Amino acid sequence: MELIFLGTSSALPTTKRNHSAIALKAFGEVMLFDCGEGTQRQMTHLKLSPMKINQIFITHLHGDHFLGLPGLIQSMAFRGRKNSLHIYGPEGIIKTVENIKNLGYYSLSFPINAHEIRGINEGIIRETEEYIIKSCPMQHSIPNLAYSVEEKRSPKFQKDKALELGLKPGPDFGKLQRGISVEVNGKIIKPAEVLGEKRKGRKFVYSGDTRPCAEMVKFAYQADVLIHESTFDSAQEDKALKTGHSTSTHAATIAKEAEVSNLILFHMSTRYRDSDMLKKEAKEIFQKVTVAEDYMVFEVKKHD
Repeated sequence: MELIFLGTSSALPTTKRNHSAIALKAFGEVMLFDCGEGTQRQMTHLKLSPMKINQIFITHLHGDHFLGLPGLIQSMAFRGRKNSLHIYGPEGIIKTVENIKNLGYYSLSFPINAHEIRGINEGIIRETEEYIIKSCPMQHSIPNLAYSVEEKRSPKFQKDKALELGLKPGPDFGKLQRGISVEVNGKIIKPAEVLGEKRKGRKFVYSGDTRPCAEMVKFAYQADVLIHESTFDSAQEDKALKTGHSTSTHAATIAKEAEVSNLILFHMSTRYRDSDMLKKEAKEIFQKVTVAEDYMVFEVKKHD
């Protein structure tokens, strides 16, 4: 599971930071979280193909988080894409996607399905056999969604116990691992008899733009990685709160209260040419802090 940072700036791009965009490479997929202007060009630097993206998750409808969609979609069509593209976002995303479809002259060669998330509480928006994706409203100047991706892990198969019960390696092992009971010598063996305790999967959370709030502490609880916006330093706290943003100390406090393993500071204001100050402030509260940089790849390591 890799987090690939395609853009890490706030409202304006700089020579070193593009608009917000993060790719998650996992489960044989590439998922995109936000799509600021220029995202597809950033992808070329890391040899990430837009054709491999089937799901895009937009946190909110400020331009620096979604204006890369028109170009990305038109490039997909130009390359002859046929697979469906699913775009998730807050209220207004359906209208936005419809406008993008009719922007300029090009032939759309594939279906685009926009999914508007209107729930007021934490909720599952997609679930497969391998992962669960949830969203939760945060507190910004306009509706903003945080997203989480959590890996599903099956309990460890206890081979010794299975052999003791008379099972032989083969298809029955696989059935039990998938939760299906099997019959051996007239006796039914249930999965619980050969499976260990439930194992925790990897989890990452992305805040989008938000002022500090209790919702994030709950939503990010014990995440392996929390990517939290850090638009300002602590001296700019009043401005941060007024504009619906967070400081580096806010992000660190949330990381500490949520008991996350790693905090990545994201969405820095262009006023900070050197991000060391933001990192230093955050580390006074929470130790495992990384400042996101464009083209940075962060591996979310497997649990034991």
